[in-house]
Amino acid sequence: MYKWVDEKGVIHFTDDVSKIPERYQPDAEARKTPPETPTPKSSTDKPAATVSKSATAQEFQVNLIRRHELWLTEVVLNERVRRYLVVDTGASFTLINRQTADELGIVINENTPVIPGTTVSGTIFTPLVTLRSIRVGDALLENVEAVIHTMPGNQEGLLGNSFLNKYRVAIDTGQGRMVLHSMQGSPSPDRPGGYGRDYWVGQFRFYHQILVGLKKQKEKYETQGGTAEITRVTQSIQFFENQLGELERKASLVGVPRHWRE
Repeated sequence: MYKWVDEKGVIHFTDDVSKIPERYQPDAEARKTPPETPTPKSSTDKPAATVSKSATAQEFQVNLIRRHELWLTEVVLNERVRRYLVVDTGASFTLINRQTADELGIVINENTPVIPGTTVSGTIFTPLVTLRSIRVGDALLENVEAVIHTMPGNQEGLLGNSFLNKYRVAIDTGQGRMVLHSMQGSPSPDRPGGYGRDYWVGQFRFYHQILVGLKKQKEKYETQGGTAEITRVTQSIQFFENQLGELERKASLVGVPRHWRE
């Protein structure tokens, strides 16, 4: 059997791949028909549904530390390096400084994607890397994007939305704590892949906005004639287009409606 999703988000099934419109065939998912008499799973089988449910049914309470007007929390990066990062729900990415990147063994070169940013002294390119994991209290998330930049005031970095947007975040300033509740729940027709509409819309909007900003920056450099800058921005555009393509693939597999992806 094959499963495919059309442009209206409607899920279709067929046992003949030739009946799938050509433009949907690359994203079609092959599905095995279960036997008439299911056999019990062995103890070595992967209990995907059970793991997903138990991992998302918890709320994680995390202690915060106040520093002036900022709230910080202890973060473990790649299960190796501990840092106190500023909790910033307005930051698109988690941010770490150069010293932390060096401690993690992260290498930055001309192929590293960048995020252009404007400062009083001009445009700067902030390297973008993928951390193997970030742990905040008992909340663990793998493959988290982070930018590398040294902040003023000796701050070690920011815990931004590349981590926080996977959770509903509640900050109790009176008790000095943060509660993280996973956005993922049990999959259902209105929660494809276990996530609701707001999550999917937010994910697609994020990548679309990043690409719009990068393409405008590329046009600016093409006008000004900055060859090196054009190369770096072009590489970053390709990186985020690949990320968006991977998100599209995952969304198609779980049946996310097309109008949630625009």
